[in-house]
Amino acid sequence: MTESQDVHVDVGGRTLKLSNLQKVLYPQTGTTKGEVLDYYARIAPVLLPHLAGRAVTRIRWPHGVQDMSFFEKNAPAGTPSWVHTAEVPTTGSRGTSRHGDTLVFPIVDDLATLMWLVNLAALELHVHQWTVDDDGEPLGADRLVIDLDPGEPAGLHECCQVALLARDALAERDLEARPVTSGSKGLHLYATLPERLAPDRASELAKEVAEEMQAAYGDRVTATMTKAKRRGKVFFDWSQNAGSKTTVSPYSLRGRERPTVAAPLTWEEVEAGAEDELGLDQLTFTEVLERVDEHGDLFA
Repeated sequence: MTESQDVHVDVGGRTLKLSNLQKVLYPQTGTTKGEVLDYYARIAPVLLPHLAGRAVTRIRWPHGVQDMSFFEKNAPAGTPSWVHTAEVPTTGSRGTSRHGDTLVFPIVDDLATLMWLVNLAALELHVHQWTVDDDGEPLGADRLVIDLDPGEPAGLHECCQVALLARDALAERDLEARPVTSGSKGLHLYATLPERLAPDRASELAKEVAEEMQAAYGDRVTATMTKAKRRGKVFFDWSQNAGSKTTVSPYSLRGRERPTVAAPLTWEEVEAGAEDELGLDQLTFTEVLERVDEHGDLFA
């Protein structure tokens, strides 16, 4: 099969044209577009429930991760009529909209929509912490997310140590944290909210936890976005709860040198990473598929 040869497949009763299956999207590992599509098809049973009802922003690498990428919020020209969409206010979102003060996001609620987006080289799928209803109307945030981002020379080891402290701080607010590798350098912590909150209020709550952590552990935690103040510390990023902000979805690939994934973890794994600098690493898509086969959805 040549790189440019197209393949027509039936996905859930939809006919999709998949193209350039032999194109290498991750040169360091030789991972092809076909392998990326295969990963998303196989991970879909555990990924799709976490995309359901959420507007999806994509980061696309048409020529592979060694080349330029771009964010895409609006459903692109040529979007199939069967793809569900939601028209929502921009609320200060980055980028311009063809629709004035609103953005029209795709809602990825089935395998066909997922495969269609991935065929456009959308390696990363980012979502808000709020959802939309069946009519596409935005609802409040149903969860908090904390992005633990290490400033060199701090790394994943330090993120694991801070994650354990953050778990306790969230538990004091009756919020149960779930850990996910970022697929990049750090960790994400998610906590389901007992009731929906306006994104501004959810962001305020996350900021309260961040400032509490900085006050108690200022030698290793910062709640300040200024990069100069992050060196050797873990940035406790609360801002991704804002209405216009997104976080890479659990089980999404990342556009890094290797095909790493935002991978749900157990707290035992985080504890191992906190004890040993080599106790935890970012996971590749093959490792994540094996973990799901063995353990199911750790993020469920």
